[in-house]
Amino acid sequence: MRVNEIWRFPVKSVGGEVLRKAEVTELGVDGDRAWSIFDVATGNTLTARRTPELLFASARVVDGELAITLPDGAEVGQGDHAALSAWLGRNVELRAAADHNVDVGGTYECPIGVADDAEWVSWQGPGGAFHDSTRSRVSLVSESTLGDWDRRRFRTNIVTDGSGEDAFVGSSVTIGDVGDRAVRLDVVKQIDRCVMVTRPQPHLGRDLDVLKTINAERATFLAVGGLVTEVGTIAVGDEVRLG
Repeated sequence: MRVNEIWRFPVKSVGGEVLRKAEVTELGVDGDRAWSIFDVATGNTLTARRTPELLFASARVVDGELAITLPDGAEVGQGDHAALSAWLGRNVELRAAADHNVDVGGTYECPIGVADDAEWVSWQGPGGAFHDSTRSRVSLVSESTLGDWDRRRFRTNIVTDGSGEDAFVGSSVTIGDVGDRAVRLDVVKQIDRCVMVTRPQPHLGRDLDVLKTINAERATFLAVGGLVTEVGTIAVGDEVRLG
């Protein structure tokens, strides 16, 4: 199994960028989920579960600086809260995890079930970056598992060739050459999916059947998540192997 694609999503729930190579720290792919859009009124970290229009913007990191491209093509920098508030129609702030999420994670919401009007639950994520789960800093999925589904729906960091990533759970996985550069993950979970995978994105319509199929055929899970036990660098073409 080898790395086909590396994805980084600098802003929680905003579209991301494809990389040829990436540093991996204990927090995951460097710069991944390093920022979020904070709803001042509710105190929640916005996600596309509640605010699907987030997926129509995109974010990238250029020379260490964050740049967000809004759906109309306008570019927003790190301090331009007013432009983001005008776009989303509410008072929001762009927050960096390094400033606001060092020890205490963001507060997230998710509907129970497929329908948007289902009962909602909330929880707090881990500190350090705006990840949903304390048990996943890097996510991985194979082309075989994705099939014909667009990988953007699942916002996974690493897409590989081959198949069989579900069998990694409970084991260590090494990515890259043996030595100082290799990254090691403790794969601890399958990633359960929610209504977010059904949301529309640029050139991608709303599709409730995606989640219904995952629930019926994969017991709600698609992709695996792991914690970083050895930091390093990953690149497209790197081997992914147990141990």
